[in-house]
Amino acid sequence: MDITERQITKIARVASSLSAKMIKADGVGTAEFDLVHIVRKHPGISQKEICRLLGSDKGAIAKETANLVSKGFLRKENNPADGRSQLIFPTEKAELLKRSKAHIEAVFYEWLMEDLSEEDKAEFARVLGLIYRKSKAESLAGFPSVRARLEECDE
Repeated sequence: MDITERQITKIARVASSLSAKMIKADGVGTAEFDLVHIVRKHPGISQKEICRLLGSDKGAIAKETANLVSKGFLRKENNPADGRSQLIFPTEKAELLKRSKAHIEAVFYEWLMEDLSEEDKAEFARVLGLIYRKSKAESLAGFPSVRARLEECDE
């Protein structure tokens, strides 16, 4: 039984909705933001690799990339190893977009916690840190414990 009632997910979804609305005002949709994020994490990436990482088709990625280049979030350079392809890089505008999303989320989370006492804030942050570190370690390991539990459910 999930005693959290997935409230972490629900709060994250609200924060994501807020940041998506605010970023959309900058002319970037959710799918475009995901593409910018991939390029920021992998500067000099090919469209083929973006397709693989996002699980999207070539046409959709080509269109989104062209839109983001025209808006000034991405730039393309010829691939020196393959004259037929181009590599995609983030621009400074893409970096500012990242800080904008992080700033929006930080303000939202500060607002959520403003009514808590300093002791409650500290305890919440401590416990949340424990949970985060466990989730990060499980993710880095490929989710072996969670996969095992899911397999038990299937039996």
